[in-house]
Amino acid sequence: MDARLPGGGLALGAVHEVAGGADGAVHGAAAALFTAGIAARSGGPVLWCLARQDVFAPALAQAGLPPDRVIFVEARNEDDVLACFEEGLRHNGLGAVVAELSRLSLTRSRRLQLAAETGGTIGIAIRRWRRQADAVDFGQATAAATRWRVTARPQRVSSPPGLERTRWHVELIRCRGGASADFEVEACDEQGRLNLPANLANRPSEQTTRPRRAAG
Repeated sequence: MDARLPGGGLALGAVHEVAGGADGAVHGAAAALFTAGIAARSGGPVLWCLARQDVFAPALAQAGLPPDRVIFVEARNEDDVLACFEEGLRHNGLGAVVAELSRLSLTRSRRLQLAAETGGTIGIAIRRWRRQADAVDFGQATAAATRWRVTARPQRVSSPPGLERTRWHVELIRCRGGASADFEVEACDEQGRLNLPANLANRPSEQTTRPRRAAG
């Protein structure tokens, strides 16, 4: 995944967008846990700005982000969330700043991007929609360096039960200076790291399975 990103990974000092691949709590939770895994690997405290008090801290801990690393800011409305997001990005003592937003305009995203560049901090906007009409906004242009969509796959029956990690279909929809891509991965572990499903990790490489062309 890092190989598909300019610079070999997510840019610091930049804003990134993440959304669930469909309506519903399951896909929204997948987007939040994907974000938590990124924040977990950033080092330092994480500022998490939100207006809806429904974050499940134990789930974030399972994705590598324990409660003692997270500072939750519970704002009254989305304008206050944006203000806290921008202020946190300008502060250079944080590992990452996360904000849950339903809408993000080009103008506001540019302000956030400038703030991230000033503080050198990675910012992640989790797009959560109160109504379906707001989802259209996700396809519009913003100043975000990357835009991701995370869809939870149906859980397979494991043997013994409960050992198989949740699978996600992760789409890189937009990447400044790069191309779009999609990935099939297993959810973040306790270190915030994704994993390839066993049937993908152990399959023969593309190089060995393709027939060779005749020389000439």
